Formats: sequence, C-alpha cells, structure tokens
Amino acid sequence: MDTDKKTLEKYSSAFTLSDMELFIFPELLYAGLLANIMSPNIWRWRDDPWFAGIDSMNEMQRIQRLKQYIIDHYVFNLDLETWGLTAKETEMARFADFIDLETLKQSNALFGYEGDKYYFDIGIRKHFGLDGFTDNIIPYWKTETVEAMDAFELKEGYTKRAGECVSLAMLYAAALFIVAKVPLNKIFLMGTPLHSQNFVLAGHGVLTNNRRIVTKNMWFNGTEISAKARRALEHEKVTILAHATGVLHYFYDEATISREAYEEFKRGLSSYLTSDLGFGILASFLRDRTHFQQYFQFRKKNGERVCHLTCEKAFSNEHGTKNSLSEVSGRRAILEDIECDEYYCKQIPDRIVIEDVEDFIKREKIKIDKPADGERLKAKFAEYVSNADEVMTAFSEFAHCIPKLHDGGKKFVQGFTIELTGDMSRGAIIDYLAAHRTDSASVDLAFYANRDVTRMRDMQPFLYAAQNRSPVLFEKTKGMDAESVHAWLNTFRPESIYDGTRLAQPDECVNYTSADGIEKAVCLGVVMHERSPGASITIEVKDGKAQVSGSGRHYLFETQKAVSLSMTI
Repeated sequence: MDTDKKTLEKYSSAFTLSDMELFIFPELLYAGLLANIMSPNIWRWRDDPWFAGIDSMNEMQRIQRLKQYIIDHYVFNLDLETWGLTAKETEMARFADFIDLETLKQSNALFGYEGDKYYFDIGIRKHFGLDGFTDNIIPYWKTETVEAMDAFELKEGYTKRAGECVSLAMLYAAALFIVAKVPLNKIFLMGTPLHSQNFVLAGHGVLTNNRRIVTKNMWFNGTEISAKARRALEHEKVTILAHATGVLHYFYDEATISREAYEEFKRGLSSYLTSDLGFGILASFLRDRTHFQQYFQFRKKNGERVCHLTCEKAFSNEHGTKNSLSEVSGRRAILEDIECDEYYCKQIPDRIVIEDVEDFIKREKIKIDKPADGERLKAKFAEYVSNADEVMTAFSEFAHCIPKLHDGGKKFVQGFTIELTGDMSRGAIIDYLAAHRTDSASVDLAFYANRDVTRMRDMQPFLYAAQNRSPVLFEKTKGMDAESVHAWLNTFRPESIYDGTRLAQPDECVNYTSADGIEKAVCLGVVMHERSPGASITIEVKDGKAQVSGSGRHYLFETQKAVSLSMTI
C-alpha cells in the first residue's frame, strides 16, 4: 500500500470512523454502509420470526416492520466514556494538510460549530457533557459497525445493542437494503454538522432519525418526535450526501454522485419537505410553534349556534389523549369534550379562526411553495391579526422547509456506480465488491471497515489506528506493567465480536471485555510500544498462538482465528 500521510490517515480512519474522519474523508460514510452489508449480523435478521412473511408486505409495511425491530433491539448512545477523549490540537495536526481550522469550525460541532440555535442556546459543550473539560478536549465518537453496536449487550450497564446517530444511520441503510428490500439507489445518506440521517425514496419519502423513521405525514404533525427529526434539516447545512453513485461534500469542488441521482434526491426531498396544506396543517403548526397559539382560535358549530375557543385551551385538552386536533374526528372529539362555559359566544378579537383559513386554503387551492399564494394567505391572516407577516413567516418555515444543500459550483465527475440488487446473496455481494475495489474508494475502504485481515493489502492502517486511537485502552492500563496487562487481557471473554478472520480494534476489545488472542496481542503490543516508543514490538500468529515479543520478553495468547500473521509495531 502507498503509505503517504493522506492514504494512511484515510485507510486507518476506516477502522475508527469518527465524526471528524467522516467529514475529512466523505467516502468513509458509504464504506461503513457497505461494511455493514457485508457483515453476517444483519443478514441473520431475516431468520428472526419478527420478519416472517415480510416478502408479502408492501414497501412501506416492510420499512415499518424494520423500524419496530430496531426500536426494540437498539438504544441511542452518545456518552464520552465509550470511545474516550482526544484533543483538538491532536486532530488538527492529523488533518492540517487537508483542511483549515476555520472551515472545520463551520462544519463540525466538535471544533466550534453552533449553527443550530437550539444547541447554541443550551451550549453544545454542556449538552454533550464536555463542560467539565478544557475547551480543547473533544470526544472521539467513533461510528460503530453493526458488530460493535451489537456488542453493547456485553457492556456493563447495557441490556440492548446501541449506537450513535451515524452508526444508526449506517445500520438503517444496510437493513433497509438487506431486510426491507429497498433498492440501494433509493437510499441517500446525509450528514450535517450535528447529525446523520438517511432519506429514502419510498412512498412520499422517509427520513430515518436515530432509531425511528419519519414519514411525510409525521414530518408535519408537530409532535416532539418530529421536532427532533426536523432540527437538523431546518437549521443545519447538509455537508455530506452519499449514494450508490458517489458522494457530494459541501467543501470539495468535485462531486462523484451522479447528477441524475442528485436531482432525483432533490426532487424527492423537496416534495417531502413541502406540505400539501391538507386538513390539520395549521393545528400541527400550532402544536409545534406553541407561542403562536395566542393568535388563533377554533370554531365549533352546535346546530344554529356558533361558538369559539382559544387555541391554548384546545391544545391543553388534546394533551394526554389519543385524539388529535389535526384530524377531523379527533378535533370533533376534543372540542365536544370541553365544557360549554369554556367557549366564547362571539368570535374572539385579534385571533385567526382556524376553520376559516382551512376553508380558504382548500377553496383557493393554496400552494405553500408559490410566492403569490403565500401573499394571498398572508392577506387572509391580516384580516384577523396585525402581525400577519410574523405569523406567515413562521407558518411558511414549518410547512415548506428548504434544505441547505450546497451544489452550487460543483463539478460533477463520472464515478463508479455500485450496483447491488435485492436478489443477491451476501456471498455474491462480497464477490461483486471485491471485484470493484479499484473502481471505487468507498468500496475499497469498506473492506478495511469490515476488518477482514485476509482482504487488507497490509496491516499498517489497522496497526496505525490501534496505536494512535485507543484512548480507552491506554486509560485502563495506566500504571500497569506488561505482565499485568497480559494477565488483565486474559480475564476477557475469549471471543472476538467479529467472526472469521476479522479483527476488533483495541478499544472495542476493552469496551466489551471480549477479545480473541490476536486482538489481545495487538492490545498488549500497542501498550508496550507506547511505554517504549523506540522498541521494536513484533506479533507472530500461527498454529493457534499469537506471540508478542519486545524488549527481550515474550507473551503468548491463544487464538481461534485460522490465520497466520506477522506484524511489527
């Protein structure tokens, strides 16, 4: 392998997939997805009774079925302890040749980005638990492979599998393809400075958000769940878009994603983010933007009698019920349940009558993405309130979100299209990808993220990552001599979290206290090298034994992996 700095940093990053690494090397985002597709773990889901009969379901039913499985088996995890801490100076030294600090600050939460007003108001460092550290300390936040996510069940304090937002996005994308049989070219992975989501061209559009999915109807329902999902696309720029045809990164001038795929993505996302202004959209808006409730009222007809109710009272009664003011039957039930003395006999001054505006939108066929229609709707609001401009601006932002995409000035270059189909077996997929490693950086990097040592051109990137990005290992072994580390590693479960000839990184072994003998040898080897940087540490693996040698000492571990290796740290 060419061992120049950029190549070594990129390929070693395939083993850690941190937020910073994904931003610098956007090909890694799709590489992580492909590694999960090659993993046997998600393929085993197909045999779970939960998915019995899934092939007879339609696409949206399959996606909903998958969503419930992920909710039942995984939790969101974003702590500081799992993958340890690093320093801004350390990471900038790694990436100084690739990007400048000011650009990174505008695009990465760990380096000072505060573009989302929500996080700006509460303080990003406090929100993420970093307020107890100096400003230069940042977490690694490595993206977990599906194996590392599943191994959380082995970790003390966890009863389920777990992962952070990028891990869950990669998991979802792979499972959508493998289990829900969604064509790969309909799945787009999106990264923003603070989040990672997928957009899927299914139904009227589907957004994955951590463990959940958000349909178009859910996007506009005004609930807390949809508000969390909306935050990234409403307030942040999409810095990375990854697809089977390639990637688009806001910082890099060249985009390898096909223009056709990108235009299809833009059309689909724009349609998804634009409400058709059907019944209930005003109520959903007011559920989300509660401070505007003071400018609205509901109208109720009881025979010949017409009465009015403050919006605040209606929503206080909606809370805690299964009924929704955004639905015809739900609104009727909620309004009927409110005592008569809560109503006003006359229209309440300086409040917009929701039903009047709903009738106007339907009668006039108002389209929220047409400026002229927006002016007509604002004029309707102005019949009731003096701040129609403010109300219209907020409603328009809610009903028609314009994503912050950065395609201006990009040079679209022809990249390699990854053509995997739902009828391919796991083995056929691996063979296909192996045949196209030289055609795509993401495909080649996927074999490193997949951890199979027999498919790596050499072990240097793996060892480089182990030496330089194992803060948890070094913290746990602080004060131990080599003999103590050897004894401590032998208390671990003797199994790797990866099958076959695939190897875990040291911090994965330590986090889950589970490791094969080769992995234990690497852990010990990098600790010995850290204590004696000038010493040559060798690891020899053959005949079921892994031996670490250095400074005249030899340490032996047993391995179950059928592979022979010779490594020098």
